[in-house]
This record gives sequence, C-alpha cells and structure tokens, in this order.
Amino acid sequence: MRRREAGRTIMEELLFKPAHHLAAIIRQRRVSAVDLLETYLAQIARHNTALNAIVSLDEEGACQRAWEADDALAHGQCWGPLHGVPFTLKDHQDTVGLRSTMGGYPPFLDRLPEEDSTVADRLKTAGGILLGKSNAVFFPFGAFGHSNNPWDLARCPGVSSSGAAAALAAGLTPLDVGTDTSGSVLFPAHNCGIYGLRPTEHRVPLTGLTTPWPTQPIHILTVFGPMARSVVDLKLVMEIITGPDGCDSNVPPVPWREISPPTLSELRIAWTPSFPGSQIGGEIRQAIETLANKLERMGAKTRCCLPPVDFIRQVEISRLLLIHVMLNILCDPVSQRVVGEDRPSLADYLQLLNERDRLIVAWEHFFSDWDVLLCPACGVPSQPYGDEMTTVDGNAVSQEAVSLPLRLAAATGNPSVVIPIAQVAAGLPIGAQLISRRWQDENLLAIAAQISEITNGFCRPPGF
Repeated sequence: MRRREAGRTIMEELLFKPAHHLAAIIRQRRVSAVDLLETYLAQIARHNTALNAIVSLDEEGACQRAWEADDALAHGQCWGPLHGVPFTLKDHQDTVGLRSTMGGYPPFLDRLPEEDSTVADRLKTAGGILLGKSNAVFFPFGAFGHSNNPWDLARCPGVSSSGAAAALAAGLTPLDVGTDTSGSVLFPAHNCGIYGLRPTEHRVPLTGLTTPWPTQPIHILTVFGPMARSVVDLKLVMEIITGPDGCDSNVPPVPWREISPPTLSELRIAWTPSFPGSQIGGEIRQAIETLANKLERMGAKTRCCLPPVDFIRQVEISRLLLIHVMLNILCDPVSQRVVGEDRPSLADYLQLLNERDRLIVAWEHFFSDWDVLLCPACGVPSQPYGDEMTTVDGNAVSQEAVSLPLRLAAATGNPSVVIPIAQVAAGLPIGAQLISRRWQDENLLAIAAQISEITNGFCRPPGF
C-alpha cells in the first residue's frame, strides 16, 4: 500500500514539471506516456469542474496516441522533441476530429474541422499528444462561460487565453498555445503566474485560426504564442511552430536560430516601473525596481528610460486598427447599423498604418541601444469577478490605465514575454514583461531565461 501511495505521489509531482523534462524522462523510458497521460486526466477530473479551464477533452484519442508513443519507443522509434508529452490548445485553433468553437461561438459549438491548424499539426508531428482544448471566451460570445484562477477561484485568470493559463497553473496540462491580439497571452500569464510569449508578428503561421471571417485583415495584430511553466518550454515550442507553411503568405523564411546564452554582464536592460498614462500598483512598481536593481548589482547595464513615443496614442492605434477591421470587414453589414455614417474609412485605416510604422521605427531605434525593456505586464494582479471598478492602491482607475503595458507590443508587432517574478501581499502572482526588437525572439527568450534564474519562477498554487 505504501509503495502504491509513493508511486502515485511521484506521478502527481510530474504534473508541474516543465514539458522538456517530461519529454526527456519519456524518451529515457523512466515513465510511460500512458501513465503520464492518465495522471493529467486524473488532475483534470479533480479540478476542471471548478476551473472550467478545458472545454473539450479527447480522452480516447489521447490514450490511443499515448499507447502508440510507448510502443514506438519500445521499437526504438522517437517521433520528435515532444514524444509522448500531452498538450492542450486554446480553442481558437482548428483540430481534426475535436470541436473547434472559437471559445464557445454558438454557431461553432458542433464544428469539427477536417484539417489541423499549422500549429496543431507541427506539435503533433513533433510527438505531442493533443489532450484537449482550453477555454477562450471571445466577447461577446462564450457559450462555455468564464474560467477561474487557481490562485483564487473568485478571480479572473485573464482574457482571452484564460483557460490555457488556468490549466497550466493548476497542473492540468504542461503546454498550450494561445492567441494574442491585444494582450491575450500576456495578461493570463501575469494573472496566473506562468510564462507566456507573444512572438514577433508573422513569426508563426496563422493557418487554421478558428474564425468565421477572413484571417488576412487581422494578421497585423494577431499572433499564436506559447504558454508554459518555463522559458525553456517556450523556446521548445517556438522551435517547432515557427516558419512558413506554404499557406500563410505573411510568414517569411526566417528560421529559428540557436544562440549562445548571454551572461548578465553582457546585457543592456532598459527598465521602467510605469508608463505615462498608466496606473501601476505600488507592489508591482516595487517588484520591477527591485529586479532591475538586482540585475545591475549582478553586472547588467541598466537604466530607467523609455523610447520617445506617445504610449497612450500607441495603444489607441492598436485599438483603432482592431475596430477598423471588426467594423469594416469582420462584422459587415452589421457595422452599418453600429456606426452609421461614422463608419471608419479606408483613408483613416491607412493613416493608422502610417502612424504604426513611425512607432515601429522609434522602437527599433530604442533597441539599437538596449537589448530589452523590463516593465510591468499589468498594473494590478488578478481581479475578482464582479468588481465594477479596478482599484490601484485604493483608488478607482480605468481598465485602460492598468492594461496599457499589455497592449504595447501588439501595437508594433514586437516580441514580448511575461515571466513570473513575485507575489503581492494578497498572495497573488505578478509577472514582469520583457519587450525586445522585432525578429529577435531568440535573444528575448535567452535573456528571459537568464533573468528567470534569479526570480522565483513558477510556483504551484495552494491546493493543487
């Protein structure tokens, strides 16, 4: 009996191990893909009802694939770097034989795609086992209801890659890939204490994005981005899913590059505890400043500075571009009734793109002097559901003011990663955001890995 209990405890500890560790011990045949999958399925059975994080589960298909993975290893065959590792996908990606609903969009509730998204196909080809789809409420839809934060079930895990972040933090999955149009990967990562990457725009094909509308108009805003419990896992997924697929013509032939990890003494880190026009809580500002000072003591070149841009306008440009796309293309002819004669024009849209280009150039110049900008991800930790107002240090503020940092990278297409760095007095996790030059995702993750070595990293929520 004691041996059986000890075995179960060891398997349950694996639930919170990073995916690259799980892949290694499966390849070494120290644990079977079947046993690992069953452990995750048991964790889902225990906790998913309270979290509402996973909305579609392919238990039968995953079990069959896990058995095949073990059989392949027994015959000396390894499918790839994710051989036998379960993963989930945000329900904004097409998956063969598993419903793909765009986060509960009512007309899609029974939709079964005939092809995988490029991301899904590449992860499967790398040996991963698709376990299910994570919740992704897409306003104003969302037939599945909202997910809950495992750090406090009464709080929001973020929008809209919410189920992915909750599932990762609670040990329901080791990997997920979300979508980010305006902070939808970064915000849940911050709220749930996990790692999330918004890659450079066009680095990952959007082929198979679940939508009833043409994807082309939103290519300048939307990206697929990995979510995990370590920077190493973000890198592992990016190595698999980046690069052209012959379908998404926006993706250039930029291969993933292997780079030597920088030392802290080599790093040039700009940092800021806040942004003009934003509202950042004191505990979060202090955590960013403490981390920046620690990096300086360890040899990094640091300076509190920002590029010379209007941050409020930068975020506004991102918002207006999305509105133009939604009203002129995605929701037509509904938009005629929504905006009437004030419907945005093509000239307005092109002017926004011109402004966006000038912002991109300003950030490029800034990153000629600095490797990354270290800054808050959001002005507050996870907030309770039902609160009409957001408060910062006891003062009511607008949601736009606290979320401004989350929307900066989307406005210019820069890569950005959120890493957990601390917990506030209320016991909730908070993340730091690192933004870098476009097409330098490899450097960004290498720097994030170095910084993560001196932070707390992922912490398991109490009760899970």
